[in-house]
Amino acid sequence: MLHDPAKQVAALLRDHVDKPAHDFLQSALAQLGPVAMVSSFGADSAVLLHMLTRIDPAIPVLFIDTLALFPETLAYQHTLAQHLGLSNVQIITPDRTALFARDPEALLHLADPESCCQLRKAEPLAHALQGYAGWITGRKRHQAATRALLDRAEWEPETGRIRLNPLADWAAADIGGYLDRHDLPRHPLVARGYPSIGCQPCTSRVLSGEDPRSGRWRGSEKTECGIHFIGGMPQRNPQEDAA
Repeated sequence: MLHDPAKQVAALLRDHVDKPAHDFLQSALAQLGPVAMVSSFGADSAVLLHMLTRIDPAIPVLFIDTLALFPETLAYQHTLAQHLGLSNVQIITPDRTALFARDPEALLHLADPESCCQLRKAEPLAHALQGYAGWITGRKRHQAATRALLDRAEWEPETGRIRLNPLADWAAADIGGYLDRHDLPRHPLVARGYPSIGCQPCTSRVLSGEDPRSGRWRGSEKTECGIHFIGGMPQRNPQEDAA
């Protein structure tokens, strides 16, 4: 087994490029050290969670409860975990002392959404991921311009961890088809116009023809919560930097 994470990522991308998502994930998990899946239990989450249960339902699933989520998301998390038989869901919450000090009135999202995401999402996740060699995400290229160059595997130089994105090349139709084939429960807000679901104060309905993530932080330039940034910044297209 390779112990250099950068070389492990290169090998995964080289040797498993044509494998279906499930097979890629199974191969990657067999080669890495301890790995956790991070799930929002959002609009598309059932797909990857279902794949995981077919490999190992005991793999840790980290669910970040920001204490600002939709009630429907909290209910869906419980329902889906029971439906799939997930046996190791770990609910991660922000530090209460930090919340009291930095967002005592729960209004930080209005004045500084970046700091709010850092407090309620990025910091709790960074703490929860300590000790893991890698983590699994459900990100997909079609979701946003910031994800257009997404690979199935990435190396995080600042943490040394490997990040797996088994569904990186999946389109919306692939997601829908998988949900139908396996008769998986849908997040109740999807049918009400929420194709991407985050915290309640910062998520709105998406109109026909809009980007699926346009309802997140509507009216601002913000497109990501920050937990998927490498070195604190979103990945960029090198061709854009050279232009």
